[in-house]
Amino acid sequence: MNALSEMADLIARHMPEDGIAESPLERLTLIRSSEPTIPCPAVYDPSLCLVAQGRKHATLGDQTYVYDAARYLLVSLDLPVVGHVIEASLERPYLCFKLSLDLAMVGELMMDCGGDTLPPGHPPALGLYESDPALIDAAVRLLRLLDRPADAAILAPMIQREILYRLLTGDQGAMLRHITTARSRLAQVSRAIGWIKRNFHAPFSIGALADEAGMSPSSLHEHFRAVTTMSPLQYQKQIRLQEARRLMLVDTLDAASAGFRVGYESPSQFSREYRRLFGAPPRREIETVRGGGLQPA
Repeated sequence: MNALSEMADLIARHMPEDGIAESPLERLTLIRSSEPTIPCPAVYDPSLCLVAQGRKHATLGDQTYVYDAARYLLVSLDLPVVGHVIEASLERPYLCFKLSLDLAMVGELMMDCGGDTLPPGHPPALGLYESDPALIDAAVRLLRLLDRPADAAILAPMIQREILYRLLTGDQGAMLRHITTARSRLAQVSRAIGWIKRNFHAPFSIGALADEAGMSPSSLHEHFRAVTTMSPLQYQKQIRLQEARRLMLVDTLDAASAGFRVGYESPSQFSREYRRLFGAPPRREIETVRGGGLQPA
């Protein structure tokens, strides 16, 4: 059995039903879908996504990405992405290994690998990279620990450290160096994103946000868009709408209450912007998801 086949077997065995579930191993999430899924906006946290089987499409702003067993996805900031599985079946379900990145550990490794020298340029916060056999091998060894919980406490952190080392020393290393170095533009944008996420329900000025990030307003606009493909206000809007959707789905709030909770004063504006992002007005879209059992993956 080759490494990808073993990865698929391990994920399928520990994830027998469709869905998204945190594993017993810290930071490791397993994802399975036996059919293509609807496009669904979600905030992708800093993470590595390795697909063992199937294919997925993701959109960030006006950029599209397709990842599968040949190309993995790496995200270094919290980003509002619209994603959906485009290749999956009962016989060959979509199977994905998602590891949330420990950025503090990345910083430690960066120092061990030669300090905090920044490579030139301003890398994007999301990218696709060709699969690396050494990375796949480490992921498989981490998944094997699901069958050996007694070993996991000691070995899992070591293997996760190896995975981060592979990323840091690979083609995507520039992205990780920039996000873990406080003086980089990517780190400054990250501070702005963190502030927006904490205060998404309230209006803000670009000047105040720029002060939070330690940048000028013009520099913040330029680098925020370069990293996320959207403006700070567009980012806030997506975070608001996704939280409103969660409130309606999970907390069963009505559309007007959910819109007000996340900062909208006008129900009509909320409904209009919700439809633009999710493809249908709030009530209809929520009823479709509940009634059809549709699950974003």
